[in-house]
Amino acid sequence: MRTQIELDNQTAAEMAGSGDSVLRALQAQLPCDVFLRGNVLTLDGDAAAVAQAEPVVRELAALVSKGHEINVGTIDSVTNALGEKQSPAAVLDDVVWRHNTRKVAPKTVHQKRYVDAIRGATVSFGIGPAGTGKTFLAVAAAAAALQSREVNRIILTRPAVEAGERLGFLPGDLMAKVDPYLRPLFDALHTMLDPEKVSGYMERGVIEVAPLAFMRGRTLDDSFIILDEAQNTTPEQMKMFLTRLGFGSKMVITGDTTQIDLPRDQTSGLIAAAEILDGVEGVEFIRFDEEDVVRHKMVRRIVAAYNEHAQAQTAPIRSAKSA
Repeated sequence: MRTQIELDNQTAAEMAGSGDSVLRALQAQLPCDVFLRGNVLTLDGDAAAVAQAEPVVRELAALVSKGHEINVGTIDSVTNALGEKQSPAAVLDDVVWRHNTRKVAPKTVHQKRYVDAIRGATVSFGIGPAGTGKTFLAVAAAAAALQSREVNRIILTRPAVEAGERLGFLPGDLMAKVDPYLRPLFDALHTMLDPEKVSGYMERGVIEVAPLAFMRGRTLDDSFIILDEAQNTTPEQMKMFLTRLGFGSKMVITGDTTQIDLPRDQTSGLIAAAEILDGVEGVEFIRFDEEDVVRHKMVRRIVAAYNEHAQAQTAPIRSAKSA
């Protein structure tokens, strides 16, 4: 079966991409052959493959006409949204944060639901593998809330749990020792804001980045609070953190339950919270999977491989228990 889609000249140029990069990506990701001659894009293959590819191409062309830049990631985003029976434009047009020429928006349906949850709920949990944008989108939402004066400050925190390296062996004072654990939060902040502005905000206490232990005994009013790497909290630490919530504040908790660095006999506070708080009004849980990984494609493949291995390892244990 062959389907031809006529495009205007500008859209055709964008669909080809620099050095035909977008066209090659389409050829690699769509289940049929893709050709572009002049301003006519042709899909060629069996009927089912062409029927699957045509909506993707038409959505991409519509995004180009709205001013979107098309790249490999955009193709993934459109394919993901259509697979979830959602409008790609509704996902990609929801700009969370804009700074200079950079804008931050969801790239998958789960990311869109996550952003909606952050905006609508008092306490939001983002649970899923590395590379799904949990921390990045939360920091973007925090920057937007601060800019619109919905909150007066941003508080970013993480548990300082060792992953093979002891805190006591690291050089420097306490803050120097915990800096490596907080570095991903600093990186996200510097992506959203100019470094000078981040430094000024931190000097004035508008932005605070601190280990989780520094939260004890406080009440956090009018704040946007993010707890990152929450899988490495204990149930007691998680309860302590959640009860810091003050008036006019919002909390976002992120973590990956497959990367717990606690001792084997210690329950993760994130897992406990997911069981205890499920169904509580004002608390939302968004769960990501490998399809939401927006880093290099190899990250998605690595996550999928580890998930398959974990399932294969637990299957014999479940069988033995059932026997």
